[in-house]
Amino acid sequence: MKVSYQWLAEYVDLSETNPHELAEKLTRSGVEVDAVESRNAGVSGVVIGYVKERSKHPDADRLNVCVVDAGQGEDLQIVCGAPNVDKGQKVLVALIGAKLPGGLNIKRSKLRGVESQGMICSAKELGLNDKLLAKDQQEGIMVLPEDAEIGMDAISYLGLDDYVLELGLTPNRSDCLSMLGVAYEVAAILGKEVLQPQIELNENGGDNPLQVKIEATNESYQYNGRHFTNAKIASSPQWMKNRLMAAGIRPINNVVDVTNYVLFEYGQPLHAFDAAQVDNRSIIVRLAGEGEKLVTLDDQERTLDAETLLIADPTKGLAIAGVMGGANSEITGETTEIILEAAWFTPQTVRRTARSLGMRTEGCVRWEKGVDQTRVEEAGERAASLIQQLSGATVSKGIAKAIVKEATPAVVSVTLQKINQHLGTSMVDSDVSPIFDRLKFQYEVANDTWTVTVPTRRGDITLPEDLVEEVARLYGYDNIPTSLPTGSTTQGQLTLEQQLRRIIRHHLIGAGLNEAISYALVHPDRVEDVSGLHKEAVKPISLLMPMSEEHSVLRTSLIPSLLQTIAYNKNRQNHDIAIFELGRVFLTAEEALTQLPDERLYVAGALTGQWLPPNWMGAKQPVDFYQAKGVVESLLARLGIQAAEYKATADLAGMHPGRTAEVWVGEQRLGYLGQVHPGTEKDYDLSETYVFQLDVAQLITVAADAGHYNPLPKFPAVTRDLALVVDRSLPAGDLEKTIRDAAGELLESLTLFDVYTGDRISSEKKSMAFALVFRHAERTLQDEEIQQVTTAVIEALKNNNGAELRM
Repeated sequence: MKVSYQWLAEYVDLSETNPHELAEKLTRSGVEVDAVESRNAGVSGVVIGYVKERSKHPDADRLNVCVVDAGQGEDLQIVCGAPNVDKGQKVLVALIGAKLPGGLNIKRSKLRGVESQGMICSAKELGLNDKLLAKDQQEGIMVLPEDAEIGMDAISYLGLDDYVLELGLTPNRSDCLSMLGVAYEVAAILGKEVLQPQIELNENGGDNPLQVKIEATNESYQYNGRHFTNAKIASSPQWMKNRLMAAGIRPINNVVDVTNYVLFEYGQPLHAFDAAQVDNRSIIVRLAGEGEKLVTLDDQERTLDAETLLIADPTKGLAIAGVMGGANSEITGETTEIILEAAWFTPQTVRRTARSLGMRTEGCVRWEKGVDQTRVEEAGERAASLIQQLSGATVSKGIAKAIVKEATPAVVSVTLQKINQHLGTSMVDSDVSPIFDRLKFQYEVANDTWTVTVPTRRGDITLPEDLVEEVARLYGYDNIPTSLPTGSTTQGQLTLEQQLRRIIRHHLIGAGLNEAISYALVHPDRVEDVSGLHKEAVKPISLLMPMSEEHSVLRTSLIPSLLQTIAYNKNRQNHDIAIFELGRVFLTAEEALTQLPDERLYVAGALTGQWLPPNWMGAKQPVDFYQAKGVVESLLARLGIQAAEYKATADLAGMHPGRTAEVWVGEQRLGYLGQVHPGTEKDYDLSETYVFQLDVAQLITVAADAGHYNPLPKFPAVTRDLALVVDRSLPAGDLEKTIRDAAGELLESLTLFDVYTGDRISSEKKSMAFALVFRHAERTLQDEEIQQVTTAVIEALKNNNGAELRM
């Protein structure tokens, strides 16, 4: 919200402050002022002049020699190159010694041999924003109305001696989206009175011919219509233009400018129709038909739905309520008969329509945040008086009204004890009551309790705590004493999930993977490219209003996002990639959501290309299944998870049926790892890629104390190697389980260090070599003990797995 300091001064006495002091006081009271800007961009020495004569320059076709009366006692000769300069115009004249934006100083000069005693200026040369100027003032020099006073300081005439306070309002303070709303706030801070705008309306016409009907009673509670005839559409006076431009609005004509002026003055959006285009002078507030079309004031054809609130006559739509008027009833230069709308629409209706149509106007902003219904009629009458004043219109008698529901003020109570308890103060009645008086809140006091009837302009006050906040703001935050917290304190700490998330992230980064953060929204065709961890049937969750189809469905697996990231990098010549993501997926079995989806935290990784790039020795190591499995194993070990089993599976969507395994601990399935199916790799244009995906909630249930450490061993270890010949189809995990069970507590570690298949072994067999490390924590092991355990292991392998020692 941009607030003109001079405009604000019409409602509150600001003689004892200045713009910067006021900005500081507003900020300290809770209404933050983001900036205080002068409207003067560095202009001085510019006055209003009158072009008495204009003639062509004798030596330049594009230059004119003008004789200008600038109120200096003597006429000035000024050479001007603007094509629109002409005799009889009121113009802006920069005198000798004047300063213009950009460091330009005006000096006496000669142009092609002709002396020039100043400069006739355009709006741009004075630093005015041409986007906020009327169309006839955007090109060439700025031509002023005939009532401009010759010799008057242009700074004052154009309102450039003003300051603009830009408020950074929070969503609850919609009351400050108007000059009067800000005036109430400033008056409360300064202890001043608010001066209301003067409404002088002469109903000098016949009876109001308008008929108003509200059919959409759930979307509109009130509609007022004023009727005017004999209006003359013209440019607005300069004082109104100055204020609109200070607020960031481009002046258009006197009638439209009045509606915008009152919009900023009262915070009440208004709209003016050309009454000649309204059939039977009848206004109907209804919902649009499905697919009904309307061309709006921006010349765009809008297709409406059945939830769009429409202002219509008996035959056609006229405006989208609260959003934008229709081109078919626009105020033009030929308009003489006017209908002025002052209405109240529900915020949710306007918000939905504005978003569905992708439209955002100053009126929409105010409707969405809340408009004071009790001031609808007052704002309409203020606009009617200004229209009559500026256009000379005849005003018909009476207001055409339709009221479905009237606003009722909220009544909120607060006790002195509650105020002091919340603020840590020791206030008494005489401290609190004056604050409510300054806020213009009506109240009754009994037994240290204030029962406040909240003005409808302050829709943000509904709870006792809101009243406590108002007291705190105006009492002064600096006056509230500082106090330390009391009571027992507890040491902060991370939850188990937070600890594990941090450990997982740090471990995977340490293992050489880079963390990726991708959108939780994916393309609907990608949502099930690779299976998630869910066994139950899930339905993709689509957004109602996605920004694009690429991000329209909530993901059920992290893998597709990682594959897209790899594809993006590969297309930019980055082929060796190892990434992971720790993020949430969204699962539901419902076609249409009736409850929130199940959000589950997954960790997933993807590896492709070379794990170790080629070096001068020629060694290189491409990513394979065992590389991905090693990352998962090291992560599980870091989390203290023992005895994980890897079971081959061939029924996971998007995964290679012969190179994929599920990760189990006992009866719990933690996730899976393996190669992406060649078909899926082709869809993403990837080379051989390996992935893993684990459910963090499952990891938490089986993780041991991640902070546990074992002391360094005091006694030596003993190593035994066993080379076993087994069936080619036998998993290594079965052998490991047998060895661990048979070896018992003396077995410290077990490592598979060789797998051999070849000519020296039957084609149905393979050789697998394990390194067994034995150690006792409290003594040195004897050879007899080692031999006894080794023999038991070999016997168990023979009986359980059909293994034979390889000689």
